[in-house]
Amino acid sequence: MKVFDTPHLRNCALAGHGGCGKTTLVSALLYTAGATPQLGSVVQGTTVTDFDEQEIQRRHSISTAVAWAEWQAADRSPCKLNLADTPGQSLFVHEAAAALDVVESVLLVVDAAGGVQVQTVKLWEMAAARNLPVVIALARADHDHADVPAVLAALRERFGRGVCPVQMPIGEQRGFQGVVDLVTMAARLYQAGGNGKGRSAAIDDAYDEAARSGHEQLVELIAEGDDALMEEFFDKGTIPLEHLTSGIHEAVRARRIFPVLLTSGAQNIGSDALLDFLAAYAPHPGEAPAHDGRATSDAAPLSLFVFKTMADPFAGRLSVFKVRSGRLKNDDTVLNYRNQASEKLAHLSVLQGKQPGAVPELHAGDLGAVAKLKDVLTGDTLGDKAAPIAYPPAAWPEAAIHFALEAKSRGDEDKVSLALHKMLEEDPALHFARDPQTQEFLLGGTGQQHVEIAVARLKQRYNVEVKLRAPRVAYRETILGKADVQGRHKKQTGGHGQFGDCRIRMEPRPRGAGFEFVNEIFGGAIPRNFIPAVEKGIVESAARGFLAGFPMVDFRVVLYDGSYHDVDSSEMAFKVAGSLAFKKAMETARPVLLEPIMTVEVESPEEFTGDLIGDLNARRGRIEGMLPQNGVESIRAHVPLAEMLTYQSDLTAKTQGRGSFHMHFSHYDLVPSVQAEKIVAKARAERGHTSEEEES
Repeated sequence: MKVFDTPHLRNCALAGHGGCGKTTLVSALLYTAGATPQLGSVVQGTTVTDFDEQEIQRRHSISTAVAWAEWQAADRSPCKLNLADTPGQSLFVHEAAAALDVVESVLLVVDAAGGVQVQTVKLWEMAAARNLPVVIALARADHDHADVPAVLAALRERFGRGVCPVQMPIGEQRGFQGVVDLVTMAARLYQAGGNGKGRSAAIDDAYDEAARSGHEQLVELIAEGDDALMEEFFDKGTIPLEHLTSGIHEAVRARRIFPVLLTSGAQNIGSDALLDFLAAYAPHPGEAPAHDGRATSDAAPLSLFVFKTMADPFAGRLSVFKVRSGRLKNDDTVLNYRNQASEKLAHLSVLQGKQPGAVPELHAGDLGAVAKLKDVLTGDTLGDKAAPIAYPPAAWPEAAIHFALEAKSRGDEDKVSLALHKMLEEDPALHFARDPQTQEFLLGGTGQQHVEIAVARLKQRYNVEVKLRAPRVAYRETILGKADVQGRHKKQTGGHGQFGDCRIRMEPRPRGAGFEFVNEIFGGAIPRNFIPAVEKGIVESAARGFLAGFPMVDFRVVLYDGSYHDVDSSEMAFKVAGSLAFKKAMETARPVLLEPIMTVEVESPEEFTGDLIGDLNARRGRIEGMLPQNGVESIRAHVPLAEMLTYQSDLTAKTQGRGSFHMHFSHYDLVPSVQAEKIVAKARAERGHTSEEEES
């Protein structure tokens, strides 16, 4: 397989709102470049980059997939285009974010019928935060409802006048059949469903005036950012083509312009022109800023960044990486800087979707893969032992929703755990742990669909079936009042008896302060060696709770008096006395329930704000603030966790899938009495039911 050096590489991520046509466009580009023998179809499940069984079944991308094509634009050397097809749904935006960390340009795909959508804006902002050049592809320009002028106007209004068309369409909607290149002032016409390679044609008179106007606007915009070009423009009234093309390249790199091209992936129209543009104007890895001070160059010390892991039950773990610097050869040995372990990189490959193709070496900036490394995870940096460097890993999101998980078959518990840990290597946004209070195994993700996909993969890949249900909420108990009580344990048996006697004061502490035990025994009322037993009896009773079996927190116990027996007193007797004192104190200390309160941040288009605020209020939420930005409203609120267990599906329904949220624990607060009575009654019923089962 041919190897490309750094100046002849182009790494580009296709990003855009879900359903805008990214995967179909990638398929068209690969087919046009001869990298695949047929034009893939999302509907038929034949695309190169949607190869996962769940992606085929659901007809949308779930994780980032990498493919490549060799392409030679006119009058240029061949180059290799690495295309990262990223998911567009908000639940999987972290996959797109990770891909943007390893490319030098973004192809922002915008639906010519749907226009600028929520994820379009988010991904634009992600690219801007990384200072990545952006090329815009209007996909589905042949759609019945495509409106190219309206979408262009919306793009300019949202992202500024740097958004500029470098093509104009020939034909509208179903009549879309080609483009006018506003750089070279030539037309290309296509056969619908063909090989994606247009035939040159003269510009029709009907488009001539608009094309000249578009060319002049493009020339003026390019000249504005370059003094030499501006001077030439004033002298000659135009800019020669060779100077214009170099000016476009620099303007794209500097993010002064954001070129717009037109395509139809399904009909394979405009594919060769888009490939030409990326090959000619997208920056190569060596033109990008240095990463942590190290340039992307073959001459620099070797370093690799693992940005993705693919898990296969048969082939094992496949680590997908970018050569950040240096020249990597087959069978090179590198050091994993995270754990200081050496790894031999045998059988280097480049990926065409899930299919690896062997390569002898990879130059700085290229994307590659290697299988069955011993202990390499997503986010690891590998490289030269003598020149260590650690690139920052992607920031993976916290789980927005958790489900309690249990194996359908009792014998499958170990298989579930083993399979899930393999899946966690592949998808760091999944979370799997045991709740220390409820003892439930919890599987968390960015949303309900994310978790459901993980469960489906468990069955399809590892033949393990599990059940999901809403997790138990980790309530706590505390007290609002004070108590002064005696705990006395006296029991006489045939031999030595048992005697322990303690007096305690109990009082509440501030929320989050925890438990405090204070010893105020003087004069030996209780021997020193028995005092820890009193505390242990109270702590163990507090862990079992009083109202509903939830742990008691945020209270102070002062042990101030008691008595003992020289023969019958023991640690066990004083432990029981402490437990009895705790239970007696609960009768007068006004025990109450506490519930976890979450900080919730919701983002959605502004038109849904009223409904979302009303819904959060109905969930006993307290709105903390709102921040409108670029047509998107960000709502911040504090909401009880018990009210958020079904929020993901409700939010999707209320915002037509355009809203997203994340939450994290904030604090514990009192449960209102109405809800508390229901929780206590349910908990006591469950404990009674459990006791009956155990007795039977």
